Amino acid sequence: MKALAEANAALEAANRNCMQVASDHAETVKGRAEELAAIAQAKKILEGSTGGAEGQTYSFLQMSSRSKMLIRTRTNLASADLLTLLKRLAQEHHSTALTQLASRVSAVLKFGATGGDDVFAKVKGLIQDMIDRLLKEAASEATEKAFCDDEMAKTEEKKADLQADIAKLSSKIDMASARSAKLKEEVQTLQEELAALAKLQAEMDKTRQEENAAFIQAKADLEQGLAGVRQAISVLRDYYGSKSGDDAAFTQQPAMPEKHVSAVGAGGGIIDILEVVEADFAKNLAQEEQEEADAQSEYDTMTQENKITTATKQQDAKYKTQEFTALDKSIAEFSSDRDTANTELNAVLDYYSKLRDRCIAKPETYEERKRRREAEIAGLKQALQILEGESAFMQRGLRR
Repeated sequence: MKALAEANAALEAANRNCMQVASDHAETVKGRAEELAAIAQAKKILEGSTGGAEGQTYSFLQMSSRSKMLIRTRTNLASADLLTLLKRLAQEHHSTALTQLASRVSAVLKFGATGGDDVFAKVKGLIQDMIDRLLKEAASEATEKAFCDDEMAKTEEKKADLQADIAKLSSKIDMASARSAKLKEEVQTLQEELAALAKLQAEMDKTRQEENAAFIQAKADLEQGLAGVRQAISVLRDYYGSKSGDDAAFTQQPAMPEKHVSAVGAGGGIIDILEVVEADFAKNLAQEEQEEADAQSEYDTMTQENKITTATKQQDAKYKTQEFTALDKSIAEFSSDRDTANTELNAVLDYYSKLRDRCIAKPETYEERKRRREAEIAGLKQALQILEGESAFMQRGLRR
C-alpha cells in the first residue's frame, strides 16, 4: 500500500509537470507561428528578388560586366535574405539544427563559388538533407508514438487490474480476519464454559458421593437399630405373654406362698415405647431412602443434561476451530497473493514511470512536434522553390 501511495504521489507530480509543459508549449507554438510567418515573408522576398540570380551570377560563359553585376547583385540580395531568414528562425526557436544549417549555407554562399561550383545546388543539397532528416525524425517519432500509445494503454490497464485485485484481496483478508477473530473469541468462551461445566460436574460428583456415603451409614444405623428394637419387642412380648397366662391359672389354684411376680403392666408400657421407637426408626429409614432416591434421580438428570451440554459445546468448539483454522489458512494464501500482486504492481509502476518519462515528460507533445516539424519541412521546401527560381534566373542570364 505504501508503494501505491508513492506511485499516486509520483503521478500527481507528473501531472503538474505536464501542466507546466503545456504552458511552455503554448509559448513555443506562438514562437513557431512567428517563425512560419518569417519564412513566408522570406519566401516572398526570395521569389520577388532572386528569380534568375543563379544563372546570371555563376556561369562558365563570358558575360558582360553589366549582366554579371546585375546577377551578382540580385544573388547577393537573395543570399542575404536567405541567411537572415535562417538565422532568425534559429534564434526564435532556439534550434541548433537551423543554426548549423544557416552557418553551412553562409559558408557555401561565401566560399563555394571560388572553385566554379554550383553554389545554389550545394545550398539546395543542404536544405534537402535537412528535409530528409526531418522526415526521418517524423517517421521515427510516428513509430515511437504508436509504441507509446500501445504500451501506455496496456500498462494502465495492467495497473488498474492489479490495483483492483489488491483491493479485492485486502477486502477478503479483512473479512476473513474479522470472522476468524470472532470465531476464536467464541471458542475461547466455549472452552471457559466447558471448564466451568466440568468443575460443576466434579463438585456434583463429590457431593453425591458424600451424600450417598452418609445415606449408607444412616441406613445401616437405622436398620441395625430397627432390628434391635424389633428383637427386643419380640423378647419382651414372649416373656410377658407367658407370664400373663400363668397368673390366670394361679387365680384358680389355692394360694401359694408369696414369691417374685413379673411386672406385666410395666412390661406392656415398655413394649409400647419400643413400638413407638420402631415406628420412628422405620419412618426415618423410609425418609432417608426417599431422599436418597430423589437426590440420585436429580443427580442423574443433571449429569445427563451436563453430558448433552458438554457434547454440544465440544462439537460447536470443534467446528468453530476447524472454521477459523481454514480461515487463517485462506488469510495466509490471500496475503501471499496480495504480496505477489504488490510486487508485480511495483514493477508495473516503475515501468509506467519510465514510460511516462519517455512518452509524456517532454517539452512538447507529439502532436505539437509533428506540427512544428511539418511547418519546418514546408518552409524548407519553399526555400527549395526559391532556389529553383534563382537557378532559372541565372540560366536566363547565361543565355543572354
